[in-house]
Amino acid sequence: MEIPNPNLSYVITTRNRLEYLKIILPILLSELKDDEEIVIVDSGSNDGSKEYLQDLFTRRIIHQFLSEPDKNQAHGWNKAMLLARGRLIKKIIDDDVFCFSAIRECKEFMLKNPSVDVCISNESSIFYGKDISTAFFHSHDDKFLSWKRKITKSFPFSDVHILIRKNSLSLIGLYNTSFTMMDWEYSLRITFLQANLAYYTGYNALGILHPASISSKVQKQVLKDEEIRGCTMYNYNKISNWSKLKIFLGKKILINRSNTQKLPNLESFYDLNPTEVYKIYHKFIEDRHSKNKKNYKFHN
Repeated sequence: MEIPNPNLSYVITTRNRLEYLKIILPILLSELKDDEEIVIVDSGSNDGSKEYLQDLFTRRIIHQFLSEPDKNQAHGWNKAMLLARGRLIKKIIDDDVFCFSAIRECKEFMLKNPSVDVCISNESSIFYGKDISTAFFHSHDDKFLSWKRKITKSFPFSDVHILIRKNSLSLIGLYNTSFTMMDWEYSLRITFLQANLAYYTGYNALGILHPASISSKVQKQVLKDEEIRGCTMYNYNKISNWSKLKIFLGKKILINRSNTQKLPNLESFYDLNPTEVYKIYHKFIEDRHSKNKKNYKFHN
């Protein structure tokens, strides 16, 4: 069923990730509100994802669906954002975990403050299959304050944790399709352009580190070349240690767990039911938000 004038569009791009889709979509659908829509772009899957998603679209369970080849991941995400009808856009990566309570707080803040272009949050990550006690957390406090005081021209953040006002795409633009590290470039561009940024000190997502993640496959020379380009374009000093750590950890998992470029079957790598693992992580990030939300604030 089409949602007239939705306030929020959840956008997903995917390719040959059927096992992940079957985990994230039931969770997302259970959290979906009446003023929200789901937009999915499939870039020509051949593992059954296309048929699975087409069935959901035919039955009007998801609201917009497109399946066609794209040039790269940035191209796919751009198509999804352009398709979105919502006032706000929330990117959902099919192998990460999202805190929908925190997302709704960011959504309501942006709806009440129409001058805000982008809302970011703090970041958290965990190795797939590891106990929740091993999750690590990263704050943007210092970088945001330095940027607000105009000490620095730009700073990076992960797009896993952001909400974007669709009308603001006319200012910040779409993803740069020439960058593999597209969210790094996008965040530098958003801040360099002095977009009106709101910073939520909570955590609206939990990034999952595993062999199939995009960041784990970035080649060292590509990273070096893109770092030079991005730093030059946006007057930024270097890729942050946090970004390098996430790439390093992803590569370490990839080397240790896989000798093939084929997308791994989750159960072939871990003696755990992936659906149950993701449920545990989802409950963890939601419970953590519930217990600590009184301490979380918006800075603008």
